[in-house]
Amino acid sequence: MSSIPTPPAPSSVQRLQRRVFEILDGAVHDRASKACEIFIATLVVANVLAIILESMPELHTAYGAYFHIFDLVSVIVFSIEYVLRVWSCGQKYAQEAGSSWRGRKEYIFSAFGMVDFLSTVPFYLQLIFPGADLRVLRMFRLLRIFKLSRYNSAMDDMFEAIKSEKDSFSSAMFLLLISCLLFSSLIYIIEGHDQPEVFPSIPAAMHWFILTIISGWGNVDPVTYLGVALVVVTQVLAIALAAILTGVVATAYTAQVQRREAVYELEVREALADGVVSDEERAQLKQLQAKFGMTDEQVEAIAEQVNAERLAAQERAELQAAQAQ
Repeated sequence: MSSIPTPPAPSSVQRLQRRVFEILDGAVHDRASKACEIFIATLVVANVLAIILESMPELHTAYGAYFHIFDLVSVIVFSIEYVLRVWSCGQKYAQEAGSSWRGRKEYIFSAFGMVDFLSTVPFYLQLIFPGADLRVLRMFRLLRIFKLSRYNSAMDDMFEAIKSEKDSFSSAMFLLLISCLLFSSLIYIIEGHDQPEVFPSIPAAMHWFILTIISGWGNVDPVTYLGVALVVVTQVLAIALAAILTGVVATAYTAQVQRREAVYELEVREALADGVVSDEERAQLKQLQAKFGMTDEQVEAIAEQVNAERLAAQERAELQAAQAQ
């Protein structure tokens, strides 16, 4: 009778990789993971504030050296973080044979990986090309603000909400395109003769329409009564489109949050099906909580609800059994 070979125990390096991955990825909720999250988030916010303040000439002249030192320290920290993430992501799929680079490639080419890379690469380009004007690339440092979205699922929920309502957004964009063509042509016909310098062509009128939709005023005052009426209708259309898109996003975002809580509740029900939550099930629930960005209060509320329903079901079953006897 052949026995199934047991997998070899992980080495100390693999255990270290796994621990680093758990801390950086927030796969577990402990003091080390929380401290790392707070430290990185604080450093990102400080970097964004430094970039904003550095753009002020008087502050840049007086404290330029300090800004440079702070940026150097930040780049070192973010570079170490990036290298550790690439290294530790090899343990993401460690249970699958020969897949150590799967997690690494997944991180490197992910949105977060690209943000982590692009937020530090301008500094190294300045070292390689010291005489080049890389002011545009330096603005990539502002991408560091997107590192905060790793610790908050709100942006992921927003993107998922937009993705789930892509048909509604497509319909709204199609309506916007039709309106742009129609109203731009009308304003060109109505105002083109009286203001040829403002509306010399339909593309120029499209520019007016887009400004009116976005800001409520296209930087042009119509000189005809029909032009005034058309501007009023365009502004009303802008309000209507904004209301439609806002309603679609709000509804989809609420549905996404509810869907996330339903998935977690389902996992809790499966874990409590036998009345005992094992260490593996508890770890899976912790990982799911970290992935969804759920607070401890939300988790406790769901667990209490599931427990209450389970106890009520047991009481009903015992009562029915007693009545049957």
